[in-house]
Amino acid sequence: MQNAATARYGLTNVFRTGSRTQLERQRRLSTPVTRERAESRDEVAWPEVVRLAARGVALILAVPHDSLPHVVHWGPDPGPLSDDELRAVVAAAVPPRATNGVDSAVVVSVLPEARTGWTGTPGLSGHRAGAGWSPWLRPERVDVVAGLGGGGRVDVLAADPEAGLQVGVLVEMLPTGVVRMQAHVTNTASGPYAVERLDLALPVPTRADGLWDLAGRWAKERVVQHRPFTVGTHLREGRHGRTGADAATLLVAGTPDLGFAEGEAWGLHVAFSGNHRVAAERVFSGERHLLGGELLLPGEVELQEGETYRSPKLFAVYGAGLDGMAARLHSHLRARPHHPRTPRPVVMNVWEAVYFDHDLQRLLDLAELAADVGVERFVLDDGWFSSRRDDTSGLGDWVVADAVWGQGRFRTLVDAVKGRGMQFGLWLEPEMVNLDSDVARAHPDWILQLPGRMPVDFRHQQVLDLSHPEAFASVRDQILALVREYGIDYVKWDHNRDLIDAGSTRTGRAGVHGQTLAAYRLLDEIRAGAPGLEIESCSSGGARIDLEMIEHTDRVWASDCIDARERQQIQRWTAQLLPPELVGSHVGAGRAHTTGRELDLGFRAATALFGHFGVEWDLTAASPAERSELAAWIRFYKEVRSLVHTGTVVRRDVEHGDLWVHGAVAPDQRDALFAVTLRERHVTWPAGRVPIPGLRRDLTYRVSAAGPGADAPYDERVHPTWWATGIELSGAVLADVGVHVPALDPDHSALLRIEAMPR
Repeated sequence: MQNAATARYGLTNVFRTGSRTQLERQRRLSTPVTRERAESRDEVAWPEVVRLAARGVALILAVPHDSLPHVVHWGPDPGPLSDDELRAVVAAAVPPRATNGVDSAVVVSVLPEARTGWTGTPGLSGHRAGAGWSPWLRPERVDVVAGLGGGGRVDVLAADPEAGLQVGVLVEMLPTGVVRMQAHVTNTASGPYAVERLDLALPVPTRADGLWDLAGRWAKERVVQHRPFTVGTHLREGRHGRTGADAATLLVAGTPDLGFAEGEAWGLHVAFSGNHRVAAERVFSGERHLLGGELLLPGEVELQEGETYRSPKLFAVYGAGLDGMAARLHSHLRARPHHPRTPRPVVMNVWEAVYFDHDLQRLLDLAELAADVGVERFVLDDGWFSSRRDDTSGLGDWVVADAVWGQGRFRTLVDAVKGRGMQFGLWLEPEMVNLDSDVARAHPDWILQLPGRMPVDFRHQQVLDLSHPEAFASVRDQILALVREYGIDYVKWDHNRDLIDAGSTRTGRAGVHGQTLAAYRLLDEIRAGAPGLEIESCSSGGARIDLEMIEHTDRVWASDCIDARERQQIQRWTAQLLPPELVGSHVGAGRAHTTGRELDLGFRAATALFGHFGVEWDLTAASPAERSELAAWIRFYKEVRSLVHTGTVVRRDVEHGDLWVHGAVAPDQRDALFAVTLRERHVTWPAGRVPIPGLRRDLTYRVSAAGPGADAPYDERVHPTWWATGIELSGAVLADVGVHVPALDPDHSALLRIEAMPR
């Protein structure tokens, strides 16, 4: 006898990996089948339970004929399941009707629908002059593909003919175990349909009792915050027109014991660089969901007949601990065909050395010193173009300033940099314009604004409307002309203001959505027109870091603050989303420009090691001894960058969080580099033995002091007994027992190189 869930969902299991049954059904399911055709056939036209699994994560979806798919399970993979077991899983997931609610179990789809009795946030919100506001979306076509190497996808096209809507939902399990989702809505009727929201949702289990996300501000990005997962909605909205220094980045629901290595975590990231929203929602009946999408401004998307709105991609990640979650995202990014493969060159950016004071001889001197210490990429920052002698004018006029760089002086600098074996990079802010510029005077209609009202000033600049075809072409062509004429290898692409009152002069509507998509298109067209050009995403430092922007760029600038103490925290949590090779990390001056804090060169350099290493320091003001020490650190970075930029990130807190452990462990676990950093002196000082996790327990490793200065004379008052000669220990002992490190002062690091011994 069939139970209620089996009768309703007509369950089938097509996932006998590699079996003839699976392959035959997969071919059949790749052919679109309409709902009407399906109902006229005796056999099920598509599987109504789908298990997608990869790398220890499973997503079990129910795909009914009368509604959108819903998630039965997302989390640890229970392994291959028989048809009967899948039926039982779905039956076990149907809740009792114990609440004072509707007379059938409320099942929340990946696009939650109010018409089911769901009283939480609906996935699709919109209307047609007040009508069509609560559609019933029934599948017309379902395409299921099981990845034989792990993963797979479910692609559903559903419609409500009465509401005049067609909605597509794509759910993918990537080979890394990361879930990627996207939705679209099409207006199929005459008359406009206003889209207000198109959010996708995934459930998390009740043992996910806490919420973690990130906040921050300029020069203090990615500060972790934690709260209980209580009834109601924890909503994080980004209304900056860019990702935001205060962005949640990854909204995580986790078990109470969640840490870097402990507990379970379910996280959601909205891959969008404009306005967006992500939420954790718990309703009175117990369901807990993570949901998110683009935050659309009023009237921003109004679909005419046949037009389609597509949501941003959402990335959902399950992990054993925060490190497990980060490792999945890093693996996903590193598997991309366009992920940087060449060694990440040592960068020197001259901003904090010269600011707007562009003097040829001074820059030539800096370039010579940069080459001497081992820099491989020299970047000229703001102030090289048009009337740009400060931040009040010139943005939008992307031509070399004759007053500073005329008579061939710019070419002299480029040739000198390249003649010393370095790449040449240039700062640009292509999406912005100063009112005091030739382009703003000639084309005031190219500025995003409300009719008759210029937006408030923000760093003396406004936003150039890239959705305007002529404005877009002007920016693209100016940049490509510069890149081609001077052989520019690298662009630092900045974005220094929020989009406030960002309206289109052509349509009168809010323009953040269109501006964001146009920025992606501009980046892509410039890269296509200048093959080999690398682009860094900078936005007042780290205000535009997300998984869509990184698809169009090659690295991000994590923060305008390069104070190493602050950078320890910023980079530690940026690593929750991005691997270190995509995150610029520079050695600054001894006295940090943004905080005034003074820190030793060894600590500044050891911090920069665990990213894409660079220098932002006036080397003409550094002593010969400092330049010699910096050169030694650069040589060390070149020795370990392949390890850091391919290794698994390992993070731990020791001594109540006052001692931080940060490591990169090679994929085969035979090599590792760890930094142990003291942030504050705790009650016990020196620190106790420090565990070194992430290694193979059955291998024996040689542990040695690493980095410049590691061969300093042994001092028993400072160093542990093994420090001068190294020590051999098993991976199990290193993880469970640990080792003593030098007696560190606050804001100092000890580096350990850990290499497997031959068997």
